Amino acid sequence: MSEADKQKLPQAERKREERAELAQVLLNRPWVLKSEHPDLYAKLRDHYEPLRQWFQEKCGFTLLQTRELIKLEKVPGVAQPWMGFAEFSQVMDYGLFTYCLWYLESKGETEQFSLTELVEEVKGKVKLTGHYFDEGIYTHRLSLKRALKKLREIGALNAVDGDEEEWVHHHEDERKNVLYECTYITRFVLRRFVQDISSFTEISQLGEGVYPESQQGENDRRRHYIFRRYVQEPAVLDDQWTEDDRKYVLTQRSYILNQMQTIGLDGSRYKEALLFCYPYPKSEMELFPTAQSISDLVLLLTGEIQDQLRDASGSVHLTRSDLEGILTRLKEAHQTYWSKKDREAKIGELAEELLTHMEEWGLARRIDSQQLCLTPVLGRWKGFYKKNGVEKL
Repeated sequence: MSEADKQKLPQAERKREERAELAQVLLNRPWVLKSEHPDLYAKLRDHYEPLRQWFQEKCGFTLLQTRELIKLEKVPGVAQPWMGFAEFSQVMDYGLFTYCLWYLESKGETEQFSLTELVEEVKGKVKLTGHYFDEGIYTHRLSLKRALKKLREIGALNAVDGDEEEWVHHHEDERKNVLYECTYITRFVLRRFVQDISSFTEISQLGEGVYPESQQGENDRRRHYIFRRYVQEPAVLDDQWTEDDRKYVLTQRSYILNQMQTIGLDGSRYKEALLFCYPYPKSEMELFPTAQSISDLVLLLTGEIQDQLRDASGSVHLTRSDLEGILTRLKEAHQTYWSKKDREAKIGELAEELLTHMEEWGLARRIDSQQLCLTPVLGRWKGFYKKNGVEKL
């Protein structure tokens, strides 16, 4: 909704619209800094209490507010591969990112230190945990570079002098050392836990929280889990819930739809799921179809599978070879409309990119290396090209 349209609304409704937009800001940004976005920070402060109450009650999320920062501490209902940092390619990247934060938390705001000092401290800490990090190994230096670069991007670290790229290639040269400075937000990057996480054995335990062993505790746990998935995942099918969770979703449909509307998401009940959409294109979030050309190919695919045999849930099952065959036919028919990158890509590579994109949006899942499942959500779309104003399928 445009600012002009908002001004025409009654004050109470205008506040609701603004609160819904602010909720999406909190969900789609790591935090809001007063120094970078003073007006946005001020709006969040004005709406702080109702936003805090909603996220705490519905999702079990904590909304932090300090003199410089407002942050929603988000926890996934189910951790998904696409929730990580796109820049990270190795498990070690995440490990070193966390160890660097451990080191930074021992520093005061604006305190300076060198890269070699950080490396020695981190290397010692890693060794104590039974793992191995050696800056003499090139791939290890690359992992540390990616971790440090990400810390600088999110504002947890400032490079005062030097660049880690030079250090990666000449780490033994003292002249390639880097001088860093700690920032105020370092201590807010990692989520705080009320329990000791060293005993955890499953990644899912990180998001479970602590609930009383009572009916109310179980109700809170279920509500938080379900709302966490709905606010953070593009689509959650009924068959992805346990029997008890699915019963909650079905019996509390009106409540869920009304509450999700509070944060700006319109929902509808379909055969396969409760599905939500954002009614206006907003820069705060990425919506499907995206601006990437691969989204266009997904929409084209929907036209090809409309008449495919579906199982009881409405899903379409096919093999990797089937998908590549469909893409080959689409390319032969429509490649003049495709981007140069997609036209020149090998069919196998294009199929992998397409499948990964669909997985990220809850439109497909892999059963194994060859068997694929296209979810019923994909059937809600149909894409085609127009030629002289006429549909060209």
